[in-house]
Amino acid sequence: ITLVPMPMMTPRDMALAALTSVIWGLAFVAIKLGLDSFSAPQLTVLRFLIACLPVFFVARPNLSYARIVLIGLTLFTGQFLLLFLAFTEGLPAALASVSQQMQVFFTVLLAAAFLRDIPTVRQGIGMTVAFAGLALIALTIGSDLPLLGLGLGLAAALSWAVGNVLVKRHADVAAFPLVIWCSLVPPVPALLVAAAFDRGPQLPTALLNASWLSIGAALYLGIGATVIPYAVWGRLLQRYPAGAVAPFALI
Repeated sequence: ITLVPMPMMTPRDMALAALTSVIWGLAFVAIKLGLDSFSAPQLTVLRFLIACLPVFFVARPNLSYARIVLIGLTLFTGQFLLLFLAFTEGLPAALASVSQQMQVFFTVLLAAAFLRDIPTVRQGIGMTVAFAGLALIALTIGSDLPLLGLGLGLAAALSWAVGNVLVKRHADVAAFPLVIWCSLVPPVPALLVAAAFDRGPQLPTALLNASWLSIGAALYLGIGATVIPYAVWGRLLQRYPAGAVAPFALI
């Protein structure tokens, strides 16, 4: 058996991974602002309707529709619908951002189990230290912690991790078209959830009455925090070991 060493991340790619994490960090504030005017399913619909607009100009990636739907359901639908619902159950933005970093450990474990992508000893030590840091943060949480909100947040992180592994499995597929076409998936299940559980105004009415801050937040989530960052993130996962890329989200 010939072992082919995986490439080391270049400074440019490390900077891109770090910048992506900063963009996603700001997204937690945008989510809070967006939920002032929209329900969790409605904000999910808006985010991905905005993100999928380039589909008219971008050719479908070389994947079956079933595979695109599967990635869209895990990387986007499950992650963000569950995360937005966690916010509505009282999970604070700061704690939500911490809960999502569990995707780092979920991603590395799933990649090791299903892709034989084993992290190095150094990466393992680094992630152990990071996990200890997250545990210390968790110990500072008071008794008013919304357990349902936290559970939904952790489920969102697991869904993100599954999506990461599915993207990594298709290293020969261009990441940008993949993100655009997978963004077509979330609006449908999110609309079904909204129809079943929302007790407030319907989406058109909510849009007419939304604040400019909430509309701006939806635009940021759809354009700034989805299309480019996830295309960059997906490409990095395709090029490098999961243990080298995923921990950048801890920033």
